[in-house]
Amino acid sequence: MSALSKAKGFKKSKSGLYVSMATSAFGAVGVYKQIKKARGDNDTLRLLDAVVTGAAVVTNLAILYRELKRLGDDDVLLG
Repeated sequence: MSALSKAKGFKKSKSGLYVSMATSAFGAVGVYKQIKKARGDNDTLRLLDAVVTGAAVVTNLAILYRELKRLGDDDVLLG
């Protein structure tokens, strides 16, 4: 397997999914800060935006987790 094909398959590997999950979890920190600031400023619109963004982050994490479970032992980089 060439290095190029391994690089293309990285996103569908367990390692790639873990990196994507970490990136999404890091986005949750930004959402938390946005919620905290919106509450402090009593800004309902920004609070709503933060909640919707938070829901997107949670959904993304759930999808990545599902893909990780589906991958099982069929890891592209190991295979």
